[in-house]
Amino acid sequence: MVQVEDAVVARWDTQGSRFEVLVDPAAVQAIKDGKEVNLADKLALDHIFKDAKKGDKVSDEYLEKVFHTRSVPEIARQIVLKGEVQVTTEQRHQLQEAKYRQIVAEIARNAMNPQTGAPHPPTRIEAAMKEAKIHVDPFRSAELQVPEVLQKLRPLLPIRLDSVQVKIRVRAQDYPKVIGDLKGLGKLSEESWLGDGSWTGVLQIPAGVQTELYAKLNARTKGSAETTLLTK
Repeated sequence: MVQVEDAVVARWDTQGSRFEVLVDPAAVQAIKDGKEVNLADKLALDHIFKDAKKGDKVSDEYLEKVFHTRSVPEIARQIVLKGEVQVTTEQRHQLQEAKYRQIVAEIARNAMNPQTGAPHPPTRIEAAMKEAKIHVDPFRSAELQVPEVLQKLRPLLPIRLDSVQVKIRVRAQDYPKVIGDLKGLGKLSEESWLGDGSWTGVLQIPAGVQTELYAKLNARTKGSAETTLLTK
């Protein structure tokens, strides 16, 4: 359970009544991002209120009449999804910072410099976002905000969302060490075993994952892996 002082008030007005719940702000953000969250342990108090500050609770009978259930977590989810969230200035700042970092990471993972084919490091993306004075909404999903952010970054930074294909060749003894990483990073195709016993395959990955891929291959194979960036 989240502590009362750390919770935010989610509020929804419907059918002439107000419904409020005290909930973990991180859980609110996750739900707004479309993630599945079990609110059973994310509520400060296991009650639905008319006025949370006064502790004025809504009766179970009325909850069932309006929501067709008495399940507090399920009702809380509806309130979060359909209503508005009341946060303190400090809470909003913390949520915005978290969302800001999430958007930077999302762009760094999926975008590249179309002039060089190389990914942009997160520090470069963050610096451009600050220069563009981009405002981040803490309660909108990063997925929805990324296209808007990219539009504002393009006058400052050559950037586009893209994927790349990398042809990889590793020794037979290194295959078990790398295959899990490769499948976790992208989509494999054209896999085959060569006459000398080595394995080769083509991996499609988000453009920004190239650096991570090469680092993992070098670490797992002690630098023996061969890679070729395929042109489209």
